[in-house]
Amino acid sequence: MTPNLPGLHFPKSPGSVEMLRYIVRRLFSAVPVLFGITLLAFLLGILSPGNPAEILLSSGGESAYTAEQLAEVERQLGLDRPYPQQYVRWIGGVLQGDWGDSFRTKEPVREELFSRFGVTIKLAAGALLLTVMVGIPFGVLSAAREGGLMDRLSQWGSILLLSVPSFWAAILLVGIFAEQLHWLPTSGQETWLHLVLPAIVLSFSTVGTTIRLTRSTVIRELSSQYITAARGKGISQRLILGRHALSNAIPPVLTLLGNYLGGILGGSVVVESVFAINGIGKFALDSIAVRDYPALQGYVMITGFTFVAIHLLTDLLSIWFNPQIRLGGGAAA
Repeated sequence: MTPNLPGLHFPKSPGSVEMLRYIVRRLFSAVPVLFGITLLAFLLGILSPGNPAEILLSSGGESAYTAEQLAEVERQLGLDRPYPQQYVRWIGGVLQGDWGDSFRTKEPVREELFSRFGVTIKLAAGALLLTVMVGIPFGVLSAAREGGLMDRLSQWGSILLLSVPSFWAAILLVGIFAEQLHWLPTSGQETWLHLVLPAIVLSFSTVGTTIRLTRSTVIRELSSQYITAARGKGISQRLILGRHALSNAIPPVLTLLGNYLGGILGGSVVVESVFAINGIGKFALDSIAVRDYPALQGYVMITGFTFVAIHLLTDLLSIWFNPQIRLGGGAAA
């Protein structure tokens, strides 16, 4: 059967006391990560080039300002305090929902990001859905027909998907499906149809990686002793694949899908700009151009927190799909 990971034992059922303890441990283990995310976001504001007070004054149309005006803005922003005090003041505001105001739009950063977060999540969900619907089935078929034509085609296809740059894929798909065939819109976000092409572009690399990972994990499971014993009992190949090999191959694939989120959120910066989608990726890119540090700090936090949450969820789903992964003992997760 699947070997235990170091420090991990496997609960008898997803609803066991051991599972509850594991969830609590995982939640506590996320606290230092969340702290690190807030610290990185804070450092982004204080270590980036330029004085935030000067940038704020310039963005407000003040081409010429006095030293007294600059000192007053620095005082309002808390820049005249030591860095530890600045961090405590800043994180206190974050915890109360005050993420600062955007230098560019003059609106609260929290509202700006959350108003755009929904469309980016829809885009990411579409890309992950395509990854699951295409990557896992083709990976399983490739493993089931190892060395055959289907296997070779899947491997060639996965390499092609991994090697195509996102911006080039976007231009190609727009040219074919929007401008030539007129099947899909070229830009915007009004309907789900507007998100089809961007989601396909975002899923290129993740589909390619999922095909290869699923193939390798299923092949490894098919060579296990318990699979050989099942074949000796006359169990059909389809049942072996569906009930045994795939169930043990799913956890690493789920973990990878969770890790994809960081790449998808990062990749959305390019895709949202190409397809004129007003998501958090495009908002971050526009903010970089004008050194809108409060907006970028908020972007780092919302993407970081989302990644941690999805990682925890996929970790628990991996155990749900394969209850043999026991999580007892005193080791930290």
